[in-house]
Amino acid sequence: MKRRRGNKKAQGGPLKKVGLARALSKLGYCSRSRAAELIAAGRVKWNGAVRHDPETPVHLGRDRIEIDGQPLMESSKIYLALNKPRGIVTTAADEKNRETVYAYLPVGLPWTAPVGRLDQASEGLLLLTNDPEWAARVTAPETHLDKTYHVQISAIADEALLQSTRDGVRANDGELLRVRNIRILRHGQSNSWLEIVLDEGKNRHIRRMFEALQIEVLRLVRVAIGPLALADLPKGATRTLDRQEKQALDRAMRARNREPASFAR
Repeated sequence: MKRRRGNKKAQGGPLKKVGLARALSKLGYCSRSRAAELIAAGRVKWNGAVRHDPETPVHLGRDRIEIDGQPLMESSKIYLALNKPRGIVTTAADEKNRETVYAYLPVGLPWTAPVGRLDQASEGLLLLTNDPEWAARVTAPETHLDKTYHVQISAIADEALLQSTRDGVRANDGELLRVRNIRILRHGQSNSWLEIVLDEGKNRHIRRMFEALQIEVLRLVRVAIGPLALADLPKGATRTLDRQEKQALDRAMRARNREPASFAR
């Protein structure tokens, strides 16, 4: 009787190599760009030797990485929701010294990075994590989650306006922009609040669309990302996603990835 060979993959298989800078990011220490800076400065050792090449191949889980003489261990994964206030920029540092979202994160938090962006004038739900692969899935076109916004515009919306945004509006730069869904929430004397759902992540998508229609966006609040709602999270506050919320986001991404192209757009 022949002995069955062990399945290398089932036993863990060959360890995958990644570049040194990416290894620091995957382990949750810092961004890849910051890792490249640390490596170039000679602050990172790989198996006891200083390396200056950010693409130095590394076996995660086997090779030893040190930063400033301290061994690097994998950080616990962090998944945060922030209610971003208006006027805050979504970046780690700003050349104009404007306040950034990092001013609102808990003291002592390990490195985290925003998942996508909200522009300075926009507010609402923003995800942050130290899990770069998960962040990439959230923002990838093939797994793009619906994002829901409440938008105040300087016009009284009617069905013709709503239908034009569903059909697609040609932005001033020529790009075609459309919404996945749109409905009227309420009217003021000279403005309207709309609920808009996007499944695309184009830069300043909603603002550019209404600019082309010669309508001003007065406020723009992101109220949900996939199944995750902003709910009653106070402005400027953060909270950790619980396991059920994280799993719901993962399920939603898998579902969108299986959606036929005619529906996914």
